[in-house]
Amino acid sequence: MGSPQGRIPELRKDSVTNRWVIFSPARAKRPSDFKSKSPTTTQTQQQQDCPFCLGHEHQCAPEIFRVPPSSGPHWKIRVIENLYPALSRTLADPSAQYPILNPNPNPGSGVKVLGGFGFHDVVIETPVHSVQLSDLSPQEVGEVLLAYKKRIEQLSTHDSIKFVQVFKNHGASAGASMSHSHSQILALPVVPADVSARLDSMNGFFHETGKCSICEVGVEDLLIDESTHFFAIVPFAATFPFEIWIIPRHHSSHFHELDGAKIIPQLTVVAGFEIGTGCHINPVFPEDAAKVLREVQNSE
Repeated sequence: MGSPQGRIPELRKDSVTNRWVIFSPARAKRPSDFKSKSPTTTQTQQQQDCPFCLGHEHQCAPEIFRVPPSSGPHWKIRVIENLYPALSRTLADPSAQYPILNPNPNPGSGVKVLGGFGFHDVVIETPVHSVQLSDLSPQEVGEVLLAYKKRIEQLSTHDSIKFVQVFKNHGASAGASMSHSHSQILALPVVPADVSARLDSMNGFFHETGKCSICEVGVEDLLIDESTHFFAIVPFAATFPFEIWIIPRHHSSHFHELDGAKIIPQLTVVAGFEIGTGCHINPVFPEDAAKVLREVQNSE
């Protein structure tokens, strides 16, 4: 089997929790420029060491595409393979082998092991180390979203890919290992249990009412802001403090059709009760969070 660091990634499904879990030894190797920072570390020193900065492209994993699409030295956005992927795009396509049983299963255990095939990409949102996503203009943020859209469309051409998640960890406490502004895309050969449960819930609502539960979301005291095509709310049963849903006014089923997003600030620790039950404790009422966010919005 070899050393833990030499093992290939796996997806394992537990019949008790009905959850898929990714086991990826390579993720333990990730560097972090947060760990090495000190009050004496200058911006220039950070840029010299950062593989995401302009001119350091050779330090990164292979590029998938860039914006604008050219081979020149200048770019605005780069989509690259993750150098420390949670899943491997080089493993055999699982569509022909699903499910692979655990080599030493207990009879009737129902435990399944799937080779860790999948895609794990990084979206470098700006070539400038000191610039964050919030510093970009609306048009530039739109270009980042369109890069997500393009990559999701590419990943969706693989028959074995069942779910794609775009996510952004901002800051060390949220799980980011690099301070240069970036986001990630993870494409899985399975649908996570929480996603399946959400889809089942929405499907049940539709069969009962003939309506979409997202389209029927009431905004009243939960509304933060709205535009011609979108509105932003704190969900009625928000899982986290100041959680935000950005919802398109016109019904859409997929992000690459410019569907809505979720923004979840990591302001509280997921502790034993939440881990054990899947039931989260939120100390901030959604109506109060929406009021604070409206005040912040109006003060800008």
